[in-house]
Amino acid sequence: MGSSSSLSTRLLALALTVSLLFTSSSGHGHSWDPYTDKAKMIHHDGPMLTGNVKLALMWYGDCGKDIKNTMRNFIKSLVLPGKDHLQPQVTRWWEVVESYQAMMPGAKPGKSPKIKVEVVKQSTNKSYKHGKVLTLQAHIPILIEELTKGDTSVLPVIVAARDVSIQGLCNGKCADHLLTEDPKPRPYIIVGNPETECPEECGWPFVPAEPGSKGPVLKPPSGNMAADAMVIAFASALADAVTNPMENGIYHENSATPMGPAAVCKGIFGPGAAPGNPGKVQTNPKTGGNFNAHGNNSKRFLLPAIWNPATKACWTL
Repeated sequence: MGSSSSLSTRLLALALTVSLLFTSSSGHGHSWDPYTDKAKMIHHDGPMLTGNVKLALMWYGDCGKDIKNTMRNFIKSLVLPGKDHLQPQVTRWWEVVESYQAMMPGAKPGKSPKIKVEVVKQSTNKSYKHGKVLTLQAHIPILIEELTKGDTSVLPVIVAARDVSIQGLCNGKCADHLLTEDPKPRPYIIVGNPETECPEECGWPFVPAEPGSKGPVLKPPSGNMAADAMVIAFASALADAVTNPMENGIYHENSATPMGPAAVCKGIFGPGAAPGNPGKVQTNPKTGGNFNAHGNNSKRFLLPAIWNPATKACWTL
């Protein structure tokens, strides 16, 4: 949104019309097959986030420097290309998310405006004040209030340490975009840690998807499996939060649950992707790490495929 606007200005006015069903942004547990089916993204009359998207991060538990630095570098890379100009850039992936603005009523022709994402606040909770099992109704609203102090201009992001479980994350949902409940629902993102929570599901493609899987196991670009897998999950949830913040924006409908731009392309990271096979990606000759995007500070990332509204198909860097 514009710098003079807040999330509440454009979003909370629609609160009473928003469904409060907690829907998955992972696309797990449905009949949708990204390798064979055709997605159809539809605008459902609700808003999307534009202009400045200000993130408030809470590191719940001892998340460690690797996870914090990798996720923060990814967020910076959305709007700041690397000075070495190596291709492809994370900014190119984000441009596809920005292009969803063309689907909104009254959109002007030409290249979509930039959506600037920045971290404006961070909080660390190493004391496990609310325990190590967080529920969506009892704990998450309290954490959001502690983090934001009622500031509705920010998008809260709760990131879990390896010994923390968040309700609804695991078994296919490695991160999620959700809404708090009435009377003033607001969007937020939760990110799980795959070191102990469903590593076969949420750590893939850096760990085997399942026993006997035929697809290659990739090496994390940063050297830290959890950090790089959490970037993948967070990127998917962020794309969903931007295009569908109040769960009545832009998404693909199927018989089970609405799905966002990255969820409909789940499991695809490069050309030739197939079930259990992430596809062809690049390899860092110095470290052996696998990636498909260059970022700020010479960092490399593996980013999920995303549905491109221009080609109406899954697209990857």
